[in-house]
Amino acid sequence: MTVHSQGAATSAPQDAPHESAGPAETPPPTGAKAASQSPRGGRKSLPSGWLPYLLIGPAVLSMATLLLYPLIKNIILSFQKVDKIEFIQRKAPFNGVDNYTELLGDSQFWTVVVRSFVFTAANVLLIMVLGSLIGLLLNRLGKWMRLVLSMALVMAWAMPIVASVTVFQWLFDEQYGVMNWLMRTFGFAGYDQHNWFETGMSTMVIITVLLAWGSIPFVALNMYAGLTTVSGELYEAARMDGANGWQTFWKVVFPNLKSFFLVTTFLEVIWIFKAFTQIYAMNKGGPDRASETLTIYAYVEGQSQGHYGLAAAISVLTIVMLVIVMSFYFRLILKQEEEQ
Repeated sequence: MTVHSQGAATSAPQDAPHESAGPAETPPPTGAKAASQSPRGGRKSLPSGWLPYLLIGPAVLSMATLLLYPLIKNIILSFQKVDKIEFIQRKAPFNGVDNYTELLGDSQFWTVVVRSFVFTAANVLLIMVLGSLIGLLLNRLGKWMRLVLSMALVMAWAMPIVASVTVFQWLFDEQYGVMNWLMRTFGFAGYDQHNWFETGMSTMVIITVLLAWGSIPFVALNMYAGLTTVSGELYEAARMDGANGWQTFWKVVFPNLKSFFLVTTFLEVIWIFKAFTQIYAMNKGGPDRASETLTIYAYVEGQSQGHYGLAAAISVLTIVMLVIVMSFYFRLILKQEEEQ
């Protein structure tokens, strides 16, 4: 201490060395060095970067067991001749690409391919248009009407597939169906005991209505959720500029929800293209296999006809076609992300 003339005591300068202080403390280790040191001793723990991989490890292992292994076995089976005789004798001789050659040279296979793509395109277009319109309607309705419509959509979406197929079979029943009764009520002739499943085209139309009825709620609710993220100022600016409803949708809604439309369309294409239960439970791909898509075609060839190797080849070609189609959507999604 130093004493001034007034008698006030002041402390020593701050930068004066403290000889009595202990040894300087080292800062605690950080980053990867800290992760490699254990607070209880010299044992080293796993680096922190491994933790995410350890957490997703069980899920990846389960998917590899349940999905990857059957896929590899199916690909191997597609190069083998396994019919009913080979299946009973437990033999699986390799026949090279004979299964694929037979399929690619079969006109029925290409008919089913064209039917599958047309069926998928028609369904996805119908689902996206109607689902988007209902989503816009949800955004404009009042609170209670929006709640009622949302509950109706959720109940339709949550109905089990087989139960919904049964309801549609009752609606289009030949003797007691509601559709025949409605057609007769409106004065149409020839609907006394009309068979709605008489042709493949009519069967596919009914299945299209069924799939759209079950898929529209997903698109509508997602559309409404996306619309809630669009600022009201954009709508107000569009109104001030004199834009009508279609111009507002195209200039305001669509650019802000472009990623929503891409992802939702991508999911709907997969959902419709691989649809099996609705088609098979409705009419088993009939009449005369006229309503078969690729998934039904593979099942019928394998389980009903006993051509297991050929059915495996059909499923492999189906996956390849779906991957090729989806690659275009992947490119659009990646391009959208780069633009953002």
